[in-house]
Amino acid sequence: MTTPPPQQQNPYAQPNPYAPQQPNPYAQQGIPPQAQPQGQGQGQGQGQWANPQWSAANPQTPPAGCRFCGAMPAERVTFRAHQGLLILMRFQKLDGPMCATCGEGVYREMQAKTLWQGWWSPFSLFLITPFTLLWNLFTRRKVKALQPPMPGQHGPQMPTGVPVHRRPLSYVALIPLLWIAFLIISGVSQA
Repeated sequence: MTTPPPQQQNPYAQPNPYAPQQPNPYAQQGIPPQAQPQGQGQGQGQGQWANPQWSAANPQTPPAGCRFCGAMPAERVTFRAHQGLLILMRFQKLDGPMCATCGEGVYREMQAKTLWQGWWSPFSLFLITPFTLLWNLFTRRKVKALQPPMPGQHGPQMPTGVPVHRRPLSYVALIPLLWIAFLIISGVSQA
């Protein structure tokens, strides 16, 4: 007769927030959660590398550094780009925690893409591209409010590139705007 193999624990398993809590043997001794051995208390199941500063408050989210360079402070943001084709549309997004420098680089790249590729379908022209451009402007405000990262405390950062108003392809957006202005002016002059 064969014996079944021993069950292995899933290294990627998350702690179940609805499971009944194990009694904490250190609570009766008056030991604060930071001084308890790792893997005990609310950080249970996270192993010896658990961070008690954030595991006690919220076991699901670690402190977030920039997704590109790891710098702190970082803000969780989402930048979007839109490409309007004659019949189809394509949406792109890049989200996650970003520092001030990397967030500015992502903003400039996504905004410039949308300004020259976003206008080429009827639905994109009037609704989606203006919404995407405004979304990125409001999201950029969160990144601009951050302090710049300290030198030497982060990895290679995303290049910011030239500002959006100095990129020649960004001025392709003037074509549909001038066309709409022409239609409005010709409609008013005929009335």
